[in-house]
Amino acid sequence: MAKEAKTNAMRMLDRQKVKYEAFPYECDEFIDGLHSADLIGAPYEQSFKTLVMEGKSGGYYVFVVPIEKEVDRKAAAKAVGEKAVDMIHVKDILKITGYVRGGCSPLGMKKPYPVVFDASAGGFEEIYVSGGRVGLTLKVPLAALLKVTNGKLADITMK
Repeated sequence: MAKEAKTNAMRMLDRQKVKYEAFPYECDEFIDGLHSADLIGAPYEQSFKTLVMEGKSGGYYVFVVPIEKEVDRKAAAKAVGEKAVDMIHVKDILKITGYVRGGCSPLGMKKPYPVVFDASAGGFEEIYVSGGRVGLTLKVPLAALLKVTNGKLADITMK
């Protein structure tokens, strides 16, 4: 059996000696988080998507929200001390993060951007996030994710 190719996200966790579970699945192109969760049998409320936004200041921010929810841009901006934040263009994802759409992980981006996890993640010991490529999800302890990404929890989703 071929050994799984490590992604930047996995290497980052390995360097920090964080135990995680990898869930590869068959997928040729971008699918949304709900379909990804279905393919690996992960609970929706414990599965999170990674969104990258640009603030008015020109800085980039990473928001990790439940797959079934939408980010509240005002709350997200407030969480990072910006007047406003907007989604980056799909064409810019690879250039900014080093990842492709559907494979964007909060771990191991080209540069360390501020990371905010929705407060709902605090209800779980482990959460599911993208593993850094389409077709790979990682189940990682939340405490380790917060530490490795230097992230924080905040209410950043629409009610």
